[in-house]
Amino acid sequence: MAVKGRDIALRAASAVVLAPAAVAATWGGGVWFLALMIVASVVLAFEWAAMSAPHARRVMGGAVSFGVVAAVISAHFGAMSVAFIMLVFGAVAAGVYARSRGQEALDAAYGVLYLGWPSVLLIWLRDVDSLIGLHWTVLVFAVAWSADIVAYLAGSTFGGPKLWPRFSPNKTWSGFIGGVAAGAVAGAVMTAWVNMGALSVVWGAVLGFAAALATMAGDLWESALKRRFGVKDAGNTIPGHGGLLDRVDGLMFAVVVVAAGRLIVLMLERGA
Repeated sequence: MAVKGRDIALRAASAVVLAPAAVAATWGGGVWFLALMIVASVVLAFEWAAMSAPHARRVMGGAVSFGVVAAVISAHFGAMSVAFIMLVFGAVAAGVYARSRGQEALDAAYGVLYLGWPSVLLIWLRDVDSLIGLHWTVLVFAVAWSADIVAYLAGSTFGGPKLWPRFSPNKTWSGFIGGVAAGAVAGAVMTAWVNMGALSVVWGAVLGFAAALATMAGDLWESALKRRFGVKDAGNTIPGHGGLLDRVDGLMFAVVVVAAGRLIVLMLERGA
């Protein structure tokens, strides 16, 4: 219990240091949020490189960074079609470059798509509407973080049957249930608290539930990837948390679900 207590304390200390910067950039939007996403994209790209090509981190990290950052910048300027095209071309270019340097082309190409797709959607979600876009972005963070934190606490407290022991031996069904319930509550609370356009509280809870499921799926998927590459953590960027990828793996999946929800609401508003 003492070790677990120290682990929780270290996680909390890291969050206290890093969270204000993320919150401030998200609140400011525009170039501040772009800067946050570029920094995060580069860090994630080199963590991906450390996992997938530990003997060629610079080669793989540079190739993946270029593809992701190019798409992120395109999304920032509102060129979403260009951003998605850049993701595809960036993935192909990263794969070709990695192969020319003796590395796995598929790992490089997948890294661009895996990291770039949610990054582009997060830029779109934040900037699609100045104030409501902020609310939707906060919704993503609220749902993903609530699901992640409650899943960890519920799993640590109640234990029980393992969720997917082959790839993630520490995750339990009690943590999974607690996480998706927390996500639904977070979605409902956010919708009741701030203006989310045409999204009602009930549908906010449904969206939160779906995004929390995606959060759990993203966490499990990264666990499977780490098992494939034979590593325990994606890196050691954040004390007590491992790598940045270990903290945002669920968020990356959740943003896809929330962005889809935002798109549906926009279509309903325009058709009303």
